[in-house]
Amino acid sequence: MRTYLLAFLLAATELAGLPQVSAPAAETSAPPERSAPAAELRRSDAIILGLLEGASEFIPVSSTGHLIIATDQLDLNSNQPIFDAAGQPMWYREPSETSGGELLTLNLATQAYIVVIQVGAIAAVVPVCWSQLMAMWRGLRGRDPAGVRLLVNVALAFVPSAILGLLLHDWIDEHLYSVGAVIFALVAGSLLMFYAEHRRKKRALQGRRESTELTPIAAVGIGVLQCLAMWPGTSRPMMTIVGGYFAGLNPGRSAGFSFLLGFVTLSAAVVYKGYKSGPVIVQVFGWQNVVLGALVAMVTAAITVRFLVRFLLLHGLAPFAWYRLALAGLLGFLYYL
Repeated sequence: MRTYLLAFLLAATELAGLPQVSAPAAETSAPPERSAPAAELRRSDAIILGLLEGASEFIPVSSTGHLIIATDQLDLNSNQPIFDAAGQPMWYREPSETSGGELLTLNLATQAYIVVIQVGAIAAVVPVCWSQLMAMWRGLRGRDPAGVRLLVNVALAFVPSAILGLLLHDWIDEHLYSVGAVIFALVAGSLLMFYAEHRRKKRALQGRRESTELTPIAAVGIGVLQCLAMWPGTSRPMMTIVGGYFAGLNPGRSAGFSFLLGFVTLSAAVVYKGYKSGPVIVQVFGWQNVVLGALVAMVTAAITVRFLVRFLLLHGLAPFAWYRLALAGLLGFLYYL
């Protein structure tokens, strides 16, 4: 069953299935008396995670949701503590005067690994966003008024989720990283996408002109939607594209702003997680697997971003909504029936 589900996820994003690994499943809240081996990440696991990250990061299907399912199927979600070569427990958060600290588990290490390899997806979207990034840079230097407006809109859309993410990141990791939460978000997101697509087509039939640029108020609205995207399974690009639809942008411009906002958001997440957990992740999984996952994510993301704009212009959001419903139904059948 696990092999079939992984094959489905990879095939749905034009990918191929690879072998899986096993991991301990016991949960412990304090350092056990006896040592256990440090965690290992097979290269096949790194490739699978990189494929899913790159293929789903910029399309409205939820990369986090797919990766939660993949880590579950690959048995990379164990809450058993990880030990170093000397048999000493490794720490995710070091003990302090006000906190007892938190032991590093395979689940926490994998979650951090997934964020770190997003650097590959970031690299893939740079060529697509280059002209906009340069416009913002010129605007910052007072040489491009349109670049200033774009910079302000990106900041307004980014700041709400950045603040909420810092406040709720640990709570979300603890309470919402589950298949059940992903299923709920997949269905809810599908309904929102159907509504947004219906609304866009209705506006077109009424002859209402499409907007060519976001207003600051619309950018704030997208920022609020970005906060909802913190629920695993929702999808950050979905919320950005839907927000663009609501603001009157066409699918191409909505996707373009999604790429740009994704570049900023993912860069912030990678810097934060890399500073916080990067050395530990390299120690646990090896720098080779980190580089491999990032490279695979970069290649697949580069293919995906070139495909998405053309696909949205031709078909809109509906095919992605149907895919999300199909995936939610499959997961509900496999996990709960």
